[in-house]
Parts: sequence; C-alpha cells; structure tokens
Amino acid sequence: MAADPASAPVRIMSVGDSITEGGSSFSNYRPLLAEILRAAGVAFEFVGTRGTADLRHEGYGGKNVEFLAAQVPAHFATNPADIVLLHAGHNHFAEEKPIPGMLTATERLITACRATNPKVIILLAQVIPAGKLPKYSYIPELNATLARLAAKLHTPAQPVIIVDQAAGFDWHTDTIADLVHPNSAGAAKMAQRWFESLKTLPFPPR
Repeated sequence: MAADPASAPVRIMSVGDSITEGGSSFSNYRPLLAEILRAAGVAFEFVGTRGTADLRHEGYGGKNVEFLAAQVPAHFATNPADIVLLHAGHNHFAEEKPIPGMLTATERLITACRATNPKVIILLAQVIPAGKLPKYSYIPELNATLARLAAKLHTPAQPVIIVDQAAGFDWHTDTIADLVHPNSAGAAKMAQRWFESLKTLPFPPR
C-alpha cells in the first residue's frame, strides 16, 4: 500500500469484539496501526459507527462473530469500506463446540460486505491465543479452519487474505492479567501484523 495524493483515502473498517473495540484496562491495536500508517505516508480513514472521529470501528465488547454477522452488515452498508480487518473468534466456550457456527457466521459476514462493495478486500485474522482455558481451547482449531475458509472464499477480484495474528503472540507475555486482552506489547504485535498485510495491497480500484 502506497500513498497516492490523487486518490481519496483508503477506507478501513475494523470488525471484532473487545480486542477490536478496546477498553480502559487493556491496550488496543487501532491507535497503534493508525500511527504506523501515518508514518508510512498512507492516506486512510477508519470507518464504522463506533469510536472516536478518527478511529471509527465495528468492535463490540463481549460479542461473538454470530452477533457481528447480524449487526455489522447494515453498518457496512452505510459506512462502506475498501478494506475490512476482521478479528473475531472469542466469546464462546469450548463446550459449545462453536466452530461450525462461527465459520458459517464469518462467511455470512464476508458475503454481506461483498454485497455492498464487491471490490472489498477482507483481511481475515487467525485470532490471538488466550490463556483462559479450557474456555478458549478451541482457538487453535478455529484458526486452522479460518485459513481453509479464506482459501475457499478468495478470488483475485474479491480477495480474502488470511492474517496470522496468532503467530508470535504469546498470551504469557502479551496479555493482561485476564490472559485474553492484549497488553501494550500484544497490541503492538497486532498492529504490526495488520500493517505487514496492508502494505502489500494496492489502493483498491474505485
């Protein structure tokens, strides 16, 4: 991704749960990613219905991907983005055996975004691991299936690009005391990993 003064800013929508929304007790990748993008000279705009004017988003603390699939499409329709950063895999229990339903909801959300903007680029995260176990013991399997879902949905005209947020993220050192939400080191890792994928993209055609 390179700056092009002749074009409008790239519109980026961050979608997810509290890890996307942020909170007073833990760190969040969005401000850090914004700093990285500005330093790289990228013209961008975060869009969504939540957050501050320069850091809009579609992050909902405590909500799962099924909620996002029901809630976000209408907001995307009124705030269409060129790029979606989707990090959604928490807020279930392993005992629910939630993965099939999560995959269905993830695909439904991507399909809805494409209906509004057929050229949208989806960066689909393999989610960060958590030390809150056994609740989140399903995450490694979820991440493997998300990679397969991305491969299934991806086309050159409608990219779905997997972003491995789990790689290099250590819940022992990168989360706060709850062993789920990122501390400053974890949020910095997430921001950098998003940027590594974003910088490979051209400006989306308009």
